[in-house]
Amino acid sequence: MKRLTFIILAIAASFPSVAQNSTTMDRINTSLLKMYDSVNVWWTSPENISDSIKQLKAPVYPETVYEKRIANLDEQTSIKLEYNEVVLKYIKAYGIDNRPKMQRIIGLSAYYFPIFEEYLAKYGLPLELKYLAAVESSLDPNAISKSGAVGLWQFLKPTADVIGLKVTTYIDERRDVRKSTDAACRYLRFLYDTFGDWQLALVAYNGGQGTVKNAIERSGGKTNHWELLPFFTDQMKNYVGAFIAMEYLMQYHALHNLFPKSGYIEYMKTDTLHVKGPIHLKNVAQSTETDYETLKALNPQYILGYIPNDNEYHVITMPLEKTNVFISKMDEIMNVPTEVNDSIVATEKLPETIKRDKEIIHKVVAGDNLFRISMKYNCPISDIKKWNGMAEDHVIHVGDEIKIYLE
Repeated sequence: MKRLTFIILAIAASFPSVAQNSTTMDRINTSLLKMYDSVNVWWTSPENISDSIKQLKAPVYPETVYEKRIANLDEQTSIKLEYNEVVLKYIKAYGIDNRPKMQRIIGLSAYYFPIFEEYLAKYGLPLELKYLAAVESSLDPNAISKSGAVGLWQFLKPTADVIGLKVTTYIDERRDVRKSTDAACRYLRFLYDTFGDWQLALVAYNGGQGTVKNAIERSGGKTNHWELLPFFTDQMKNYVGAFIAMEYLMQYHALHNLFPKSGYIEYMKTDTLHVKGPIHLKNVAQSTETDYETLKALNPQYILGYIPNDNEYHVITMPLEKTNVFISKMDEIMNVPTEVNDSIVATEKLPETIKRDKEIIHKVVAGDNLFRISMKYNCPISDIKKWNGMAEDHVIHVGDEIKIYLE
């Protein structure tokens, strides 16, 4: 693999002005880059990329080139991709004005994209939706928006509660790559089922399904995303264009001289273990001789670097070569006195749950499902099942009466 990588880089380096020749570069891209999977893992090893290639400036192509490439991508997905001035604005924003951030995203994709693709495939969703997380959070699980949305997929606390993501003093599952991705897939599936169009589902993910429904109504029933722009908020107007630009640059990053400046652990070089607390990640790092910052980066859901003693199993992600060390030293890890954040002694007392004492009856109508009902009343599906003695695989029917408790 490394030998072939050097051959490819040598080809690129031997054409000093080839970045401006779209026909030549597209031919190289088609014949060589397609041999690798969508993550382009071979680009994530900075030692394989010469400094001269890393420092190449951003090429500027004629608009017809962008249009042709995006049309090519459109043929590969059920999400409608098209070129326009909004898309061009974000190609420039990401590919020229924010190149360091794009290079970081490309590096992080080697870890996150295989996980995203696993869950997207599980729910039968387009794999290209993985680029949505890059737009939302720049693949930073600790990202926090101005509105308080958190994590790779940027969930607000009320949404997290409804969709079944735990947020406590010690654990924030919005930062958990697997649980948050599963939740995002369920939500995206719901939005697509609601609107029957991926562009509308994407903009609803950003601005809310109610806002999109209102825009359709105010427009007189239009359902074309671009025709609805006058009825969207400013942020929503740009959202689909930003998504298309992100997918374009991630797919054609080599042709824009975008390469990661720093590496990140690859997905295949990690493993997961199911453990019970109390465990402090510092104890794990010390006992297994693992870099503490790496361990925290792989387990961002543990806000204070601490897995609480709540009698539940939790997932800890480790570098692959350290998992056997962890297992062999489990007693040592568990017996070390545990403190949180070096100063706060762990009490293992979790925050109280929301008190719901107002009972109502929801009568099931056509189109209802448990997810829609949970969204309507801002309560987890698991609570609805518990309140009504439903089995895990229970199916509701029109006319059923469902007990709901409100705050």
